[in-house]
Amino acid sequence: MGSAAREDILAAARRQFAERGYPATTLRAVADEAGVDTRLISHYFGSKHALFTEVFELPFDPQGLVESLTRVERSARPAAMAAFAVGVLDTPASRDLMTGLLRAGMSEPEAAVLVRDILNERLVPVIAQLAAPDRPALRASLIGSLMAGLAVARHIISVPDVAAVASADLVAAITPVIAHYLDGDLPVTQN
Repeated sequence: MGSAAREDILAAARRQFAERGYPATTLRAVADEAGVDTRLISHYFGSKHALFTEVFELPFDPQGLVESLTRVERSARPAAMAAFAVGVLDTPASRDLMTGLLRAGMSEPEAAVLVRDILNERLVPVIAQLAAPDRPALRASLIGSLMAGLAVARHIISVPDVAAVASADLVAAITPVIAHYLDGDLPVTQN
């Protein structure tokens, strides 16, 4: 029962967090869908918080992405990043994971902390490796914010023009913004 039950729990949790969001997903509902006792979830994961963190692994390897982008000419990186991000959101399984993560973060303060931690620990530091040396974490965070906003507009609330635009046109539209965030001048406020 061991690893098969654990995988069943993860699959049920992944689906429920994506569809229902963090607040509406209960350990009881996950256990029922997985066909296990709730105590088994506690045994494997300890808490709903820990289960959420385990389920929402990014649907790609951030360090692998950085390694592949470092092989791309610097001037072509923004377009490659845009194409990659739009491609992730166009893939149903990846889109479900990412929109589930965003829904959870928008719905409950505890989940927002989890989402922020996941992004700050797993995504921002690796994107920052590609950014200009002045304020790389801010640059990476701005790119992440752009992509999160795009995911919300296109796939969660379905803003008509954003939801309907062809992926290639969307990539072309966001590439200059990513280029600016990666290497452009950022205002510096003097205190």
